[in-house]
Amino acid sequence: MANFAFTTMDTEHLDAVLSIENQAHSHPWKASMINELNGRGAFNCVLLVDEHVVGYFYAQNIVGEVSLLNIAVAPSEQGKGYGKALLNHFLEQCESRQAESAWLEVRESNQAAVSLYLAEGFNEVDRRRDYYPTEQGREDAVIMSYYFLFSN
Repeated sequence: MANFAFTTMDTEHLDAVLSIENQAHSHPWKASMINELNGRGAFNCVLLVDEHVVGYFYAQNIVGEVSLLNIAVAPSEQGKGYGKALLNHFLEQCESRQAESAWLEVRESNQAAVSLYLAEGFNEVDRRRDYYPTEQGREDAVIMSYYFLFSN
């Protein structure tokens, strides 16, 4: 992997994030959602490679339960370990905030992401049937969770 760093998402990153969002997702978030950085419990991050945004996540921490709302790596940068690095940074940020659990949902067809989440310690806990739109109809959302263990 090239020289990379994580930083808190800021307005200067939003054009690059929106571009990645539109390239990486079949049904991308609207610009108004991408531009919302200060929602309740929000902590959002970008992954920079040589000072260029190549990935990001949006997360929300509500009373120790963190939801990973959106995560993506630019298609041209996928397969280089950045997704795993971004996910591990997300988990580290959850731990630093003393989260009890992290939750996400992912399209069942996104087997690369499902495999990554399982490998990093998430567990499938449920499904939302016919949740996500597709070109052919709808597909399930796989709901996954990760629990943090803290010693007192």
